[in-house]
Amino acid sequence: MKKYIPFIKSKPFVAVIRLQGAIVNSGRGLDNPSLAPVIEKAFSKGKPAAVALEINCPGGSPVQSSLIASRIRRLADEKKIPVFAFVEDVAASGGYWLACAADEIFIDSCSITGSIGVISAGFGAHDAIEKLGVQRRVHTAGKSKSLLDPFQPEKPADVKKLKGWLEDLHVTFIDHVKSRRGPKLSDTPDLFTGEVYIGQKGIDAGLADGIGHLAPVMKERFGDKVQFRRYGPKRPLLARFGAQIVGDAVAGIEERAAFARFGL
Repeated sequence: MKKYIPFIKSKPFVAVIRLQGAIVNSGRGLDNPSLAPVIEKAFSKGKPAAVALEINCPGGSPVQSSLIASRIRRLADEKKIPVFAFVEDVAASGGYWLACAADEIFIDSCSITGSIGVISAGFGAHDAIEKLGVQRRVHTAGKSKSLLDPFQPEKPADVKKLKGWLEDLHVTFIDHVKSRRGPKLSDTPDLFTGEVYIGQKGIDAGLADGIGHLAPVMKERFGDKVQFRRYGPKRPLLARFGAQIVGDAVAGIEERAAFARFGL
């Protein structure tokens, strides 16, 4: 009722968006379509004093990372709302891309940050299918249509192209970090090599601004009476009743593998 009475001052509140898990393009993790309405609501519902990002993310799709981060920055600039990132276990690779959407980044003394690089991994199965007596038959119109086929021996020309794509993505990632962190970044030689940093070392490298947790930092900035409103994507109805058990299990394995890269 108080919000309808102009002379009664409402308590400040911070909109909290949780970004937990790997960044994917499958709808079973963090992706732009799922997060778009969440982010829009966090910035638009009421007048938040700030938006806080709770991040626990080992990375993932560079495109989805860029789309999510760009949406956060666009709304922050349009509505002139400060954004703070609070890293839990990890904000690495695409997870750090998301963290850079914030004006300030806070971490735990044990948090992992960095991994500013790009990776492509897969398997070659041509020896296995040959031993099974299976013939691989591929017909294309266009010489590059069978590029990086895992059922054929790896071709040097294909690898060269792949490395070129990865380099282009890496440059884009580096430019994003530099544009957001600017003079805060140190001249550490390994900063953009995919190296990861734990706790204070991430701060020393300029990847974060300090050690701090969400509630204490927000109370320090906006007063002890600040309130928190949490926003997150809703699970599909069928998923709530276990109708996506197989797909969710596969997604869970992939996510665990992403976290495992950082010993988590």
